[in-house]
Amino acid sequence: MTTHALQDTSFTRPDQELINRLAKLPAANIGDAVDRLGVADSAIQAVWPGAKIAGPAFTVWTRPGDNQGIHEALKLAQPGDVIVVAGGGDESRALLGELIGERAINLGIAGFALDGAARDAEALGEIGMPVFARAVTPAGPYKNGPHRLGGPIAFGGVPVLPGDIIIGDSDGIVVIPSEQATAVAEAAEAVFADETNRRASIIAARGQ
Repeated sequence: MTTHALQDTSFTRPDQELINRLAKLPAANIGDAVDRLGVADSAIQAVWPGAKIAGPAFTVWTRPGDNQGIHEALKLAQPGDVIVVAGGGDESRALLGELIGERAINLGIAGFALDGAARDAEALGEIGMPVFARAVTPAGPYKNGPHRLGGPIAFGGVPVLPGDIIIGDSDGIVVIPSEQATAVAEAAEAVFADETNRRASIIAARGQ
């Protein structure tokens, strides 16, 4: 029985300068710029305070509670990628913890976004590996498959294709379709500038 199927992991990744532009913006402003349609389920949050991610999606579709696909993804993902896992929203078993986090740091992975659970949250924070997940649990994963790599997935109610840009901060995760990334960056920068000016006006009025 085949336990996995490799699709296209040689996808085109967005320009790093564009990713850096988006990384400077709050996820909320980007969410406004994509008309709130790319915002993942609010239950998917950073597992440690202050975690942020920005990078192209390397997609994994796995059986709930099974991390064989994540191990395979680590062999194929490129530095700067965000490994995005469609894990069926399962909260009963952690898809990764500190050991995978340490491996990912060595490989230059930008972070993980899990529609599933993680563990070792405090240790992941100590080593600085950004992980966003639906839950935290001490229970470990299965490692039997099946899984699919490099194909379209559903993540927290949002479609994700390989190479789409993933932005995560303290508000949650936003998915930006790669072909729309430049327009979204321009729109989100405009939202940020508008909110900055409005905030300054409110503060100035408070002092009068």
